[in-house]
Amino acid sequence: MIESPSSARRDAKLENARLLPHLAMAALAALIGTADAAARGTGEERAIESNQSRSAGEPVMAIVSLQNQRITVYDANGWILRAPVSSGQRGRETPAGIFSVIQKDADHHSNLYDDAFMPHMQRITWSGIALHGGPLPGYAASHGCVRLPFDFAANLFDATRLGMRVIVSPRDVVPVEISHPALLQSKPVDALLAVVSARNAEAEEATRKADEARRAAGMAFREVSQATGKARIAENMKRRAQAQLAAPDIAAGGTIPAEANELTEEARAAATARVAELQAQLDAANAERQTKLDAVVAAREAAAVAESTRIVAAEAAREAARKLDPVSVLISRKTQRLYVRQGFEPLFDSPVTIQDPDRPIGTHVLTAVVRAGSDTEIRWTAVSLGGEGPKDGTVAPRARISAGAQRSSEPTLTEAVGAKAALDRIVIPPDVMDRIPAMTPRSSLIVTDEGLSAETGKGTEFVVVLSGEPQGGIKFRRRSPGPEFSRDRLFYSRSPFAGPF
Repeated sequence: MIESPSSARRDAKLENARLLPHLAMAALAALIGTADAAARGTGEERAIESNQSRSAGEPVMAIVSLQNQRITVYDANGWILRAPVSSGQRGRETPAGIFSVIQKDADHHSNLYDDAFMPHMQRITWSGIALHGGPLPGYAASHGCVRLPFDFAANLFDATRLGMRVIVSPRDVVPVEISHPALLQSKPVDALLAVVSARNAEAEEATRKADEARRAAGMAFREVSQATGKARIAENMKRRAQAQLAAPDIAAGGTIPAEANELTEEARAAATARVAELQAQLDAANAERQTKLDAVVAAREAAAVAESTRIVAAEAAREAARKLDPVSVLISRKTQRLYVRQGFEPLFDSPVTIQDPDRPIGTHVLTAVVRAGSDTEIRWTAVSLGGEGPKDGTVAPRARISAGAQRSSEPTLTEAVGAKAALDRIVIPPDVMDRIPAMTPRSSLIVTDEGLSAETGKGTEFVVVLSGEPQGGIKFRRRSPGPEFSRDRLFYSRSPFAGPF
C-alpha cells in the first residue's frame, strides 16, 4: 500500500486500493479453512498446508517447484500456503522461468485439447500455459499446465490478482530478504497522487456533465414528440374545416330561396374564419415543433461533446493511475539492455553496462514487497534460479518423486549472495534511472542471462524462460493473445476512477 505524509490528498485514491487486500485476505481465510479441512481428508489433498503461525497477507508471488511437484504461495512476510501440483509430462514439460498471471477465467475450456475443462484457470502465457484445477496422479502428467487441487485452485483464484508473479523453478526455492545500493528505491509519490486525484475529479465531473447532457437530450426529444402531436391535431382539425367549407349547397336543383342563400353565405363565412383560425394554430404548432427540433439537435450535439470529454477524462484518469501501477524492470546479459514495463505495457528500453559481460550472471527475481518505514524505502526479497543451462542444449530429465517424498522435502533457501553479486556488476546510467517510474510494492527487478522470451508481448509482464530447461509445454504452441484479449475483460479490471490495483 502506498503511504504518504499527507493522507488528506490520497484518501480518495487509496480507498479503492484498500478494498482489494481485504477481499484477498478474506479469500485466503476461506482458502486456509479449505486447506485445513483437506488436511483431514484423503489423497493428495492431505499435502495442502497453511502457515498457522500468523495471519495471511495478500499473495505476492507463487513458486512452483518442478522437482517437488509443489506450489508455495508467499505474501510480504513469507509463505502462507502450499499444495501439490501436477506439471507437464516428458515432452510437454512446464517451462521453467519467470511468469505472471495475465488472465483469469473461472470456467475455462481448452481450445487445444478437445474442450477440456480447466476450472479456475490463471493464465501465465498466451501460448496456453496456466494454473488450473485438475487431477493429481502424484507426478508430472499434464500437457504443460500446472494442475492444482480443485478446491485449492478455486480459493486461490479468488485471492490472487492480475500481475501476481509466478516463478516456475526446477527446484523448490524460497525468497529471502536482500538489500543492495543498486536496488531501485521509490520516488516521492505525492505529486503523482495529486495528479491522480485531480484526474479522477475531472473524470467524475465530465461523467456528471455527460449524464446531464444525455438527460437533456432525452427531455428535448420528448418535448418534440409533444409538439409534433399538437401540430398533427391542428392539421387534422384544419383539414375537417376545409372539407366543410368545400361541401356543396344543400339545395338540390331549382332556385335557392333568398333566406337559405343567406344562411349558406353565413356558414361559408364562419367556416372560412374557422379555417383561418386553425391555420394560425397549425403555424404556431409547427413553429414550436421546429424550435423543439432545433433544441434536440443542439442537445444531442452537446451530449456528444460531453461524452467525448468524458472519454478523454476517463482515459486521462486511467493513465494517471497506471503511473502508480507496479513497475517491472528486466536487465538481460544476453542483449545488454534494460527493459521497463508497467501495467502490462512496455515503457522503454535502453543499453546498460554489465561488467565482465561474457561471464554468466544467473537469473534472479527481486520483488519490492512493503515499505520499510519511509515513503522512499522499500523492502526487497530475492529468488535466484541459477545460471544458464548446458551449452550443448542437453537437458537431464527430471525424475518422478513419490507423494511422500514430495510432502517431506523442504524448499531450498535462496542465497542472496548470487543476486548481490549480479547487482554488483550492473551499471545503470543516471538518465535511465531518472526515467524509471516510482517503484511501489509489487514492483520487480529481474536480472538474467536470458533474453526476453517470445511470450513477452501484448498484455503480459516480462516472461523469461530458462534456456537450459525443457520447454516442451510451449515449444510447439502458437503465442497469441487472441481476439478475446481485452484489459476491460480481465479479472480485477480497474474502474476509470479507481487507484492502481
